[in-house]
Amino acid sequence: MAWTSAANLQAQTQKLWDKGVLLADMVQSSSLEKAFESPTFPRQLRLQSPTTAELSSQFDAVRVWAQALRTGAGLYRLVERETRSPVLGSNRIPNEAWLDTASSAFKFIGKTRDAAHFAEIVQHTRLHVPLLLPWLQKRPHTALELQKVWPLLLKVVAWVQAHPRSGVYLRQVDIAGVDSKLIESHRSVLAELLDLALASQPEAIDPTASGFHGFCQRYGFLDKPLRVRLRWLDAASITSHGSDITLTQAAFAQLNNPAVSEVFITENEVNFLAFPPVANALVIFGGGFGGLERLCGIAWLHQRRVYYWGDIDTHGFAMLNQLRAYLPHVQSLLMDKATLLLHTDHWGHEPQPHQRDLPRLTAAERDVYNSLRDNQIQPGLRLEQERIGFGWVQQALAALRPAPVEMQTGLKML
Repeated sequence: MAWTSAANLQAQTQKLWDKGVLLADMVQSSSLEKAFESPTFPRQLRLQSPTTAELSSQFDAVRVWAQALRTGAGLYRLVERETRSPVLGSNRIPNEAWLDTASSAFKFIGKTRDAAHFAEIVQHTRLHVPLLLPWLQKRPHTALELQKVWPLLLKVVAWVQAHPRSGVYLRQVDIAGVDSKLIESHRSVLAELLDLALASQPEAIDPTASGFHGFCQRYGFLDKPLRVRLRWLDAASITSHGSDITLTQAAFAQLNNPAVSEVFITENEVNFLAFPPVANALVIFGGGFGGLERLCGIAWLHQRRVYYWGDIDTHGFAMLNQLRAYLPHVQSLLMDKATLLLHTDHWGHEPQPHQRDLPRLTAAERDVYNSLRDNQIQPGLRLEQERIGFGWVQQALAALRPAPVEMQTGLKML
């Protein structure tokens, strides 16, 4: 028996809510008073009712079903059909179910209060930044989650509209009730809103900047300078430049043809500090996904051999994949299967492995990545880079060059 129950009608209505359909309809209202007068109502729900044959063969069951359905008819409207049978005579059973108003739909699933809050969001937006109404239709549930701060976000958008590419720090944006932490913590949503609100002011948006870290550049705010931490690995360079130094991204980009042929990037700070001396080379402290973005647009790096050393786990390969978006020629170092299998005593566990395909990996790298992602060796396997034997690191570096490298201490790499 697959006859539609009241619970099923409620589930259909809940699905309309979950998809945002019921809230999106409210954006078309012209005032708060008319917010619940959606033009898409009455809206018919699917109702599977008994056939005439089922009525004859299961009369008692049909009667119980119909009575249960009629009990909830205050929240939906039933249209019944009449059936005639020589044995049973004339009977009426529910044949259609309708939601006559948005109000009845919200009441049916217990969302009346949420819908009222969204109606206030819509009308506040219509009064202050009407260009954002299409966003409310597309992302109604997100807007509802932001209900408490929505008026403040609209103030930020209106301020940026009035002060495009202001050239100030977020801390200097002076709006009643708004502080820089609120702006910073809602950058992703504000980016969507600003792109829409500034559509008629294309000069107010820098299309080359995007994402969370590109927010300030995209909309013309000052941002704290990105910094690159590096160590010169050549003895001569250490003498003239010092060993462990930090430069702004701009200063790093403007290095005047630095005398290095190789650049190493490592994610672990101790590995960065203990990286062995290498002639005509330097090592960069990577700093994770966000830190790798600092290496985007560094022209001279494209004329050097670049090696990336990350953990042998799915996130390590994901960062390598990201880095190749900026430096397509970068090679991986110590992220191979031989290194993994040589250090079984130091294997660890990666709690939340990366699952997406990584198109920028080489065939060998992809083989290791897939074996980790698909748990082909053991579930959640990882080998952190600081657990790799230091002698193995030295051998890997020595293998990059045909001749040993003279160390500052007088020792030689074998």
